[in-house]
Amino acid sequence: MSFSVNIRKRMTSGNGDRPKAFELDVTFSATARRMVIYGPSGAGKTLTLQAIAGLLRPDSGRIAFNGQTLFDSAARIDMPVQSRRLGYLFQDYALFPHLSVRQNIAFGLTLGLLNPRRAVEDARIEHWLRVFELTAVCGQYPHQLSGGQQQRTALARTLIVEPRALLLDEPFSALDPALHERLREELAELLDRLDIPVLMITHDPQDLIRFGDERLLLRGGSIVTDEPEKRQH
Repeated sequence: MSFSVNIRKRMTSGNGDRPKAFELDVTFSATARRMVIYGPSGAGKTLTLQAIAGLLRPDSGRIAFNGQTLFDSAARIDMPVQSRRLGYLFQDYALFPHLSVRQNIAFGLTLGLLNPRRAVEDARIEHWLRVFELTAVCGQYPHQLSGGQQQRTALARTLIVEPRALLLDEPFSALDPALHERLREELAELLDRLDIPVLMITHDPQDLIRFGDERLLLRGGSIVTDEPEKRQH
């Protein structure tokens, strides 16, 4: 995996005479198979990940993955989200509450905004249902699932389109502490089997230890240190 990021984005929030401004000014290059961007809340981690995924347009700069330019303000390049082929897992998993597990996974294969049929069939859906041990609950809805099942459903929906890399936005923040440690290990084992590059953001030191082949500290909208340490077990 090779990311090259050099972007700037100014954000404002609040109303009245004194709106709050936030400056994102991030530059880094990463080649590790697993990389973690960490730092306190409000540091700009999610904004950075969204910019890489194509969900947020920087004001200026350039983003490249494996030598391919995804965004370049000077060259007027802004590749659409789908064309970037980077799987994005949201903090809250963003499952559709009115769709079953099977339909949520199938949604990654649909064009436009049409919901998949309840009985939709596809060999790729069956494959990921088996991989994530979701076959027995494939007809259930998100509110009927455990936190772990919700996470696996969201991952299956992301992976079914065969992304070139996974972008994980605080993947355990929606879980209670009892589930956090177990699912961290489950995800690590799964990623070992899939052998897919991962860029994760977190504020949890244990995530940093488990997934941080390469580490970047983000604070106040900028990278403040570079720690290319090997992952510990």
